[in-house]
Amino acid sequence: MAAVRDGKSIDTSMGFTPTAGLVMSTRSGDLDRGLVSYLARTEKLTVPQFQKMVNQESGLLGVSETSSDMRDLLKHENQDVRAAEAVALFCYQARKWIGSFAAALGGLDTLVFAGGIGENAPVVRARICEGLGFLGIKLDKTRNKNNGSVISTNASGVKVRIIHTDEEQMIARSVCRVLQLGAANKKD
Repeated sequence: MAAVRDGKSIDTSMGFTPTAGLVMSTRSGDLDRGLVSYLARTEKLTVPQFQKMVNQESGLLGVSETSSDMRDLLKHENQDVRAAEAVALFCYQARKWIGSFAAALGGLDTLVFAGGIGENAPVVRARICEGLGFLGIKLDKTRNKNNGSVISTNASGVKVRIIHTDEEQMIARSVCRVLQLGAANKKD
């Protein structure tokens, strides 16, 4: 997640590595640094084992113990308490980061959902936005359900948008720019 002002990122939820910040499919999100020594002492966990755990075995997968895919978790949350806990954790942490970034930015004018979950999970977007009315966020249920490009109400003080991403294209453009290839400057 990122806080953007005037088209430039001023903050991100990731730290030195992507394991920091918002919980992800298999990455832990923020952890207390004391956990490293605790697990080394109590579980005899080595550094490589810890790195594997926080990068590949944590996050939605670690909490649910069944899947790292939000679609699967939503499908099973009514029958599986661990799936429900994973979804709730993701929504809670996203809401917390939005509040933090709103403070860093001095308020919000637009909230953007992108990526797999942000673009395709209306129920998750709704749960994230619940309780953010104090920031001026009001979702339009129908627009949200239909994945409209703007999913906030007309009266919302913050415009809430869905912006579809093409990460592969952006990576290719960046590589072309770094390698100084002409394709990076061409428009689609």
